[in-house]
Amino acid sequence: MTAMVHIHLVHRQHTDGNKTVEVNGDTVGRALADLIRQYPAMEKELFDKKGGLHGHIEIYLNAESAFPGELEKPVAPGDDIQIITFLAGG
Repeated sequence: MTAMVHIHLVHRQHTDGNKTVEVNGDTVGRALADLIRQYPAMEKELFDKKGGLHGHIEIYLNAESAFPGELEKPVAPGDDIQIITFLAGG
């Protein structure tokens, strides 16, 4: 199944500048695994050492928050997955 992952600006340095990446997977978790297969540096950007998403990362599926259980959400051909990164500053 082919879906598109939309990459947040702060992570594009790890995807050769690509704003979107075509991935395969029938769940969000499998789609992100395919993203990491293509761009291994994204693993550290998205996941902690225990395999959970970092607290500042949120996943949207077709413009709706996939929380909770985002990695298990089913993905259909043509779906859009957005990686949202919360930033802090002042």
